[in-house]
Amino acid sequence: MKKHLLLCALALGSAILTVSAQTVRKHEMTPLPYALDALAPAMSEETLEYHYGKHYKAYIDNLNALLPGSPYAALSLEEIVTKAPDGPIFNNAGQALNHRLFFLGMSPAPQSRPDGALAQAIDKAFGSFEQFQAQFAKAAAGLFGSGWAWLAADKAGNLSITTEPNAGNPLRYGLTPLLGLDVWEHAYYLDYRNRRTDYIANYWDLVDWKIIGERYDRR
Repeated sequence: MKKHLLLCALALGSAILTVSAQTVRKHEMTPLPYALDALAPAMSEETLEYHYGKHYKAYIDNLNALLPGSPYAALSLEEIVTKAPDGPIFNNAGQALNHRLFFLGMSPAPQSRPDGALAQAIDKAFGSFEQFQAQFAKAAAGLFGSGWAWLAADKAGNLSITTEPNAGNPLRYGLTPLLGLDVWEHAYYLDYRNRRTDYIANYWDLVDWKIIGERYDRR
């Protein structure tokens, strides 16, 4: 009888381990849709090598190491960001998601202005595209320390500019992040040193408004 119970316990333990292993999501780096040198001179190959290849990779690796045994093990990045409290899991998931949006929102041959529904929403919220750019740049330049500047949309399509410290993302407030600018120093220091405003000014040359508009349409 004892032997039978022991075998049952071992079998149950093995099954639990198997289920647990199957429900841990392994997050991967999103491949860049352009070469590392394709965004120069606004963003150098060296900056992308470090920013994408080291910083972004570290957030993914750290998150994968933290998730096993947590209640967030099987969740997507978006789900973790909306459900996890402040702490290591949120920080690394937030940065993984933020960097994915950042890198995929740029192109070496971008659509330089929004059109369609997004263009109309920008005009409604900010008066014009140029006024939006000025307000966004001011918000990004004025963020103290490390963090992100965001253009976000609510469910009705209304737009707002938000700034978030560290790994913050508008998803936490029920908004859809459309455009996210990384103003951590690692994003620009190799190219611009402490000239954050120059980095922000040159960022507009890389933003692909076709991609941002598609995010708006999918919100």
